[in-house]
Amino acid sequence: MPRAQAPEPRQTLDPDRVAQWLARHPDFFVGREGLLQQLKVPHPEAQGVTSLLERLVHDLRQRAETAEERLEHLLDSARHNEAQYRRTRELVLALLEAEDNDALAQALSTQLAERFQTPSLALWCPDTLTDHEPHPPQPPRHVLDNAVLPRLAALLDGRTSRCTRISVSDWKRLLPHTTVPEQGGSCVITRLALSESSGYLILANTDPEHFRASMDTLFTEYLGEVLGRLMVRLGRQTHDG
Repeated sequence: MPRAQAPEPRQTLDPDRVAQWLARHPDFFVGREGLLQQLKVPHPEAQGVTSLLERLVHDLRQRAETAEERLEHLLDSARHNEAQYRRTRELVLALLEAEDNDALAQALSTQLAERFQTPSLALWCPDTLTDHEPHPPQPPRHVLDNAVLPRLAALLDGRTSRCTRISVSDWKRLLPHTTVPEQGGSCVITRLALSESSGYLILANTDPEHFRASMDTLFTEYLGEVLGRLMVRLGRQTHDG
C-alpha cells in the first residue's frame, strides 16, 4: 500500500503583516461587504464577540462622547476664565478709585472678601511710604518693623510670592487686626515693589489647605504689581498735598 503523506504544517499569517497589508489596501473590502458582516471581534464591554460593524459603531459612539466631554471641559474653563476676568476687572477698578492708601487697603479688603472669598489680609508698608501721612496707617495696612520683616522674608524663602501654611503665632504677628484661628491656616504672600523699598501683601484663610504650596501665584503677583504702583502714586500725592 502506498504510504500516506503527512499533512503539511498549518501556516499562520503574521497579524502585523496582515494589518500592514490592509493599511496599504484600504479598498480591499470594496465589493466584499458580505465579508465585513461575517467578521467577528471581541466585545469591548462583555464576554463574547460582536460584528465588526457593531464594534465600529460602538467605537465611534465612544469617540463622540469623549469629544463631547472635552468640549464641555473647554466650555467650563472658558466660563471660569470669563468670571475670573470680570471679578479681577471690578477689583482693579475699585482700587483705582481710592483717594489714599488707607482707602486703597479698605477697597482691597472689601473686594477680596466679596468676590474672591478671601476674608483676611494684611498690607505691610515701609515707614518711608507712611512718614508723610497725616495719620498712622489703618488696618489692614501696617508699618513694617524689625519684628515682622524677618518673618515675612523667611516665609517667602527668597521667592517673589509663595503659598504656605501659617501657624497661630505667625497669624497673630502678621495679621494682628484679624481673629486668630485656633489651628492656624494657610496664606499666600507676595512682595510689593514700592520705589526703592519693599512691602508685603498677605492673603490668609483659616483652612490650612486653602492656599496649597502647589497653587499658582500669578494672580497674587499681578495684584501685588497693581498695588505697588498705586501705593507709590497715592503716597506721592499725600506728600505733595
